[in-house]
Amino acid sequence: FDNLDTNLYTDFIKANTLKHDQITSDANRILAHKFDLLGSGEYDFGKKIQWLTDFKSGHTWDRKYYKYIKIIDFNNNSDAKVPWELSRFQHLITLGKAYLISKDEKYALEFKEQIEDWLRENPYLMSVNWSCTMDVSIRSVNWILGYYFFKDSKNIDGVFIKKFNQSLYLHGVYIINNLENKGGHTGNHYLSDIVGLIWLGLYFKDIAPKNLKAKFRPRYWLDFGISELEKEMQVQVNEDGTHYETSTSYHRLVTELFLLTSIVLKNNACCISSMFISRLEKMCEFLMHLTKPNGNSPLIGDADNGRFVILSDYYSWKKDDFRHLMSIAGEFFNRDDFRLYGIDFIEDALLATGTYKFINTNDNFDSVIKRFSLPSTSFAIGGYYILRNDRIQCFIRCGELALRGHGGHSHNDQLSFELNIDGEDIAIDPGNYVYTSDYKMRNLFRSTKYHNTVVVNGYEQNDINEFDLFRLNEQTFAKCKEFSPDRFVGIHYGYKEKCGIIHERTIELHDDKIVITDTLIGSKANEENWFSNLVLSKDIEPAETNNLCYLTSSSKKFYLSYSANTKPEIRDTYFSKSYGVLEKCKSISLKSSSMTIGIL
Repeated sequence: FDNLDTNLYTDFIKANTLKHDQITSDANRILAHKFDLLGSGEYDFGKKIQWLTDFKSGHTWDRKYYKYIKIIDFNNNSDAKVPWELSRFQHLITLGKAYLISKDEKYALEFKEQIEDWLRENPYLMSVNWSCTMDVSIRSVNWILGYYFFKDSKNIDGVFIKKFNQSLYLHGVYIINNLENKGGHTGNHYLSDIVGLIWLGLYFKDIAPKNLKAKFRPRYWLDFGISELEKEMQVQVNEDGTHYETSTSYHRLVTELFLLTSIVLKNNACCISSMFISRLEKMCEFLMHLTKPNGNSPLIGDADNGRFVILSDYYSWKKDDFRHLMSIAGEFFNRDDFRLYGIDFIEDALLATGTYKFINTNDNFDSVIKRFSLPSTSFAIGGYYILRNDRIQCFIRCGELALRGHGGHSHNDQLSFELNIDGEDIAIDPGNYVYTSDYKMRNLFRSTKYHNTVVVNGYEQNDINEFDLFRLNEQTFAKCKEFSPDRFVGIHYGYKEKCGIIHERTIELHDDKIVITDTLIGSKANEENWFSNLVLSKDIEPAETNNLCYLTSSSKKFYLSYSANTKPEIRDTYFSKSYGVLEKCKSISLKSSSMTIGIL
């Protein structure tokens, strides 16, 4: 784990005053026990961190056997994700970076004291922080990475290392005994489990106890983990590189799990197949195509801020900016197009790979951008379509629901779209907001009326059971009928059994506008009560006048036109770019078979 030359990284930080100061400032906030997690805003624990508390709601879980702990309770607004997130210890890398560039022992002492305090408050199997295997795995990896920053510190003595290693080993025992591979479909949870086993197997690889059952030996964890990693790449990742949970945010997490684990396996001379590497490269290509001109990505489906490790900007990383992975992928795959998209995240590449190669070109930067400009692209297996020219990017959702039709992290967003013109977001996906802490808001944010698509008679595209928060049984069976660089035609059947209607949508891309045409197919189509919905970016202010809506940002003006005699309804609504955070924006509802959004 510590075979990377850190000189390039420390030289980079020393030459970058803003980065140096940010790392120091962030590390000092961690020393002060101030955290901002899952929409909490900065919360000051003071001297003592409360590891078992959802500090957003004030609820504290009892210290008892993990299988007896009630995680979901619809009678209160507690969210176990809060203590889980804190107990992932993803802040240790920031402490480690501060120690690396300063050699100040206060950071090593904080690392030691936090681990010891957590161990006292969370005896093996006896707290809420032992109730989710995924989080146990992610904590294991962040503890390991933290250790390699601090292992040479005078504060990291033998007594501490013994306790630390004993707990890490028990983390591995817990993971192998509690794998999240039940229920017919594996996902990001199970992938996190096996990744944790791989990292623990490598960490303890020189230990070969003979008096233990095979599954409790670190070598077994490593071999089993690598075998399952290969398998899950084929199970979870489609041939076009998209992840089958149909969430762009979870695609980011899964790519991070695969990519960083591939790097550590390569560094430790462990073999992974060419098929695996090829599909991982396609996952990174999908992330590149997702990226909008403003650097952000659409948050399609669920989004819970999930990360594996946080290498940079611990307090300030943007939840809809996936480009840190582009920088790392640029080095791993030696691709200049990835490097270009990740050029603002050199720190991540240096920490993950120990190297950074600047883009090989003798041209000016505008020429580089033009050389790597992206065309309209389809990811048909995953159900994503992107129409793109020099000024417009339109991202369209049309395809199978998550987990081969079971819906897990999917929303009712068939034929919905996001639109960016001249680098400004116009129409957006509203995001996710929360999971179990507010089931009504959870259902609202995954509902049809909260997406940029057509709502018929108030029906959901796929029926929602209000208390079954991670299931949408496939009723839409959406498919693309036609795709070209300037035209998309898609259809879904979500209303067919409910009212005999099939929804078809055509989106045409022009130089300075898109034209959207909706067709309701069915004998009673003209009698149905329906409307198209459009959720606007918070930076867009709509104003109606003479069969036209002006869509104005701080610097530009766009327009929305529609059929004559149509009266749009402009409403206040909400969106969420980060788990637990609500922001205000506007939406427009209108009954028009055709609408155009363009540049004035």
